[in-house]
Amino acid sequence: MTIDLNTSNIAHYLLLPLSAVFYLLSLVRKGLYRMGLFTTHQFSVPVIVVGNITVGGTGKTPIVIALVEHFKQQGKKVGVVSRGYGGKSKDSASQLVDESSRAERVGDEPMLIYQQTQVPVMVNKNRAQAVQDLITQHGVDIVISDDGLQHYGMGRTIEICVENGFGNGFLLPAGPLREPKKRLKSVDFVMQSTLKPMAFIHLKTQQKQPLDYFQGQTCHAVAGIGKPSKFFSTLTDLNIHLICHPFKDHHVFVVQDLNFKETHPILMTAKDCVKCTPFIDENMWVLQVEAQLDEDFLQQLDAKL
Repeated sequence: MTIDLNTSNIAHYLLLPLSAVFYLLSLVRKGLYRMGLFTTHQFSVPVIVVGNITVGGTGKTPIVIALVEHFKQQGKKVGVVSRGYGGKSKDSASQLVDESSRAERVGDEPMLIYQQTQVPVMVNKNRAQAVQDLITQHGVDIVISDDGLQHYGMGRTIEICVENGFGNGFLLPAGPLREPKKRLKSVDFVMQSTLKPMAFIHLKTQQKQPLDYFQGQTCHAVAGIGKPSKFFSTLTDLNIHLICHPFKDHHVFVVQDLNFKETHPILMTAKDCVKCTPFIDENMWVLQVEAQLDEDFLQQLDAKL
């Protein structure tokens, strides 16, 4: 067996003792919930958690949006809760996302979910409080939590784990795992996020164009998501010549970030576009995508509720 001893791998192994501490602390925390020393809040409506056991983007938010639309078609009043990761609000009370909200305050994912679904989206680091506020203030029939698999203070009816690999298989901080892989045995569904490109939308005019609109052209590709390479690959598959501009996940965009020397069209993800509202210009386009949910999965999900 050949052991790769590059600098990155050595750093991971050196962090393993901290991963062991992280694992022990997580075991103690879960044990305290099981013994009732920490409170798990139960609710009068079903709560579906769409989360993962790794850090980084796995495509949860498009699945949340697709589930919202699925339940809306059944006539249900749906609400969504989120921690609001990336938002700068220090308010401990729940915040309802609306047209006047800004992604830098409430978070990019809650803003995107609200814009694409128009359902009540409540942001609070205390997800259990956000769920209760949705029920009390908006009379929702069902709540979907964007992330929160490890938020054990929030009771849940169904757990959906969205995964796209486990990296080196180590727990934090030596690896990407928030919980051991055996946690997957206790969730209701394990799935991958399959996103289908639908169209390009001009950010300023909201005009739609087909997927071959930029074929053969050179464009700037901008992505501040968990895995920018996935977005770039999607555009490359559409035969677009790219100048790639990757940013870290939840990057807070400023106008200078998009002030490129070459005046090619700028293609972005929907998650990034919600952070660029103050400085939209004629050159900016969003790739509209939809999560593809298997019909068998939806039937099983409905049967569990």
